[in-house]
Amino acid sequence: MKLYEMKLNSPEETMETAARLGELLQAGDVITLEGDLGAGKTTFTKGLAKGLHIKRVVKSPTFTIIREYQGRLPLYHMDVYRLEDSDEDLGFDEYFEGEGVSVVEWAHIIDEFLPEDRLDIVIRRSDDEKRELTLEPKGERFYRLCEEFMNESFSD
Repeated sequence: MKLYEMKLNSPEETMETAARLGELLQAGDVITLEGDLGAGKTTFTKGLAKGLHIKRVVKSPTFTIIREYQGRLPLYHMDVYRLEDSDEDLGFDEYFEGEGVSVVEWAHIIDEFLPEDRLDIVIRRSDDEKRELTLEPKGERFYRLCEEFMNESFSD
């Protein structure tokens, strides 16, 4: 298992980095995001949305659990924090196997519903503006995706 790490210096850099990743995503891709409150999970998702050519403003789906956005591919943005201590299946597999990209914040809460092949991302705050990203690809598709993304990100 290979991990990929990045240091980002601002929310803007976080969004631009995520936008570059978003440009590489395909239908059926699943991205999980972990990190403390305020770590930048929604900021990262906004960047992914930009890379998917989504024009609508992306908001945290904390109270709705799932928000859908249309762009180059649909984006299914999930915040499953409120599902802790619940074993309710909300039909996640329909999203994970659908025509869009699924982004799941607090994914550890629904670990038993997640597909084996996915990209797990942990976002850590190193200070008010700076973030450290750890990308853990699970499956050949996401390993290749990370290789392409990291080569592209550091060749600028």
